[in-house]
Amino acid sequence: MAEITLDADFEPDFDVIVVGGGCAGCVAAYTLAEAGKAVLVVERGNYSGAKNMTGGRIYTHSLAQVFPDYLDAPLQRKVAHERISLMAPDSNFTVDFTSRELTEQGQESWTVLRAPFDQWLAEKAEEAGAEIIPGIAVEDLLISNGKVVGISAAGEEMTAKMVILADGVNSLLTQKAGLTTKPAPAINEVAVGAKETIQLDPETIESRFLCNPGEGASWLFAGSLTNGAIGGAFIYTNEDTVSVGIVATMSEVIKQDIPVYQMLENFKNRPEIAPVIRGGKLVEYSGHVVPEGGLKMMPELVGNGVIVAGDAAMMCMNLGYTVRGMDLAIAAGQIAGKAAAQALDAGDTSKAGLQCYKTMLDDSFVMRDMKQYQNFPEFLEECPRMFNEYPEMIRDIMNPMFIVDGKPRQSMKKMAMGPVKKVGIMKIAKDAMKGIKAL
Repeated sequence: MAEITLDADFEPDFDVIVVGGGCAGCVAAYTLAEAGKAVLVVERGNYSGAKNMTGGRIYTHSLAQVFPDYLDAPLQRKVAHERISLMAPDSNFTVDFTSRELTEQGQESWTVLRAPFDQWLAEKAEEAGAEIIPGIAVEDLLISNGKVVGISAAGEEMTAKMVILADGVNSLLTQKAGLTTKPAPAINEVAVGAKETIQLDPETIESRFLCNPGEGASWLFAGSLTNGAIGGAFIYTNEDTVSVGIVATMSEVIKQDIPVYQMLENFKNRPEIAPVIRGGKLVEYSGHVVPEGGLKMMPELVGNGVIVAGDAAMMCMNLGYTVRGMDLAIAAGQIAGKAAAQALDAGDTSKAGLQCYKTMLDDSFVMRDMKQYQNFPEFLEECPRMFNEYPEMIRDIMNPMFIVDGKPRQSMKKMAMGPVKKVGIMKIAKDAMKGIKAL
C-alpha cells in the first residue's frame, strides 16, 4: 500500500473509484452516478468484458431490479430447457426439464456472452454519468491515516472519498486493503475453466437442442468427464453459437495427468456431444479461474474507505444443477452503490460508516443464499463418488432395464440392488444425508 499525506483542504478527484468494469463494478458505478456522485471505473481490459468469462447464463431477476429495460441488453436465448447429465466413461444419464414457469418474465434466465453484455452495462454507467478508463491495471491502493483514499495505476495517483473493489477472483487489492490475510485463494477454493464458443446457425441450434426460436438450453454435466476431479462441464445455446466448457477444482487438476483443455477436447469428442456441435466453427477460446469455496472463502467486505463486491468478494455459487455468479454480482453492485451513496451523504466513509453495505447485503438474497449453501463445496470434496462410482451405478441400473436379449427378465428391485450393493448401501445413505444437509 502507498501511504500518502493529505492536506487539511484536500479535495479528492472523485467521490468513488470503482476497480473493475464487470457486472458488480458497472452496476455500482451506474447506481452511484444515478445518485449524482462523481465516479470513476478503472478496468484492466481494453473494454469491459474483455477479461471476463462465463459459461454462461444469467438469472435476470437482479438485472431487472436495476434496469427495467433489461430486455434491451444483448441477451442471447431465454432458457427453456434445463438439462442435467451424469456421465460414466461409456454412458450418459440425462434429465431434461421444461416448464412454462421457467420462461416467465421476472424469473427467467438467459444465456449470455460476457463481452457484449459487460459493454452494455458499461454504456449504461457512462450514460448515467460515470467515467470509465479501460486498459489500465490498478497496481496499489493509496492510504492516508489507515483509510483507503484512492488508487495508483499506470504511474499516476487518483484520489477518492472511497474505493469499491470489484476486480475479480484474483483480487490482490483485497489483501492490500487488509480485508484478507490470504495472498491468494487456496487451490481447493477455486476452479479452473476452459471454454470454446462454437458458431452454428440458429436453425441448427434449435433443431439439435429441440428449442423453439429465441429459446435455448442449459445443459450441465458431472461424472467421469473430469477424470475423477471435482467439477463438471456445460453447454449453453446462444443466438448463433454454443458455449461448451469444462470446470475442475484446481487442487484436483494438479493431481491429474490430464490438463483441463484436454478434458474439454475429450468431452467434445464423446458420442453424446460430438453430434450437437458437428460442423461448427470455433470462434473463441477462453480460460478463467472461478471461485468455488463459497461463503467460507469470502474476505471481509468492509474496510476503512473500501468495500468489496462480486467475484472479488467470492460471490459465486455452484450447486451442480445451478451455477450462479452474475445475479449475485449485479445485486451486490447495486447494494454497494446505494451503501456508498448513503455513506457519502452522511459524510462518513470510514469502516463504521460503510457498515450499511454489510447490513444491506445480509438482508438481501445474496448473503442469505450464500449462507444457505455454505456447506455444499465441502460436501463435494467429501463425496468423490459423485464423479465416478455413482454415474457407473446408474449405468448398471439402467442397462438391464432397456436391454432385451431373450434372457429371462429380473424384477426392477433385483436390477437395482446389484449396482447399489456394489457401491454400498451405507455409503449411499451417508452421502445422501450429507447432500440433503448441505442443500
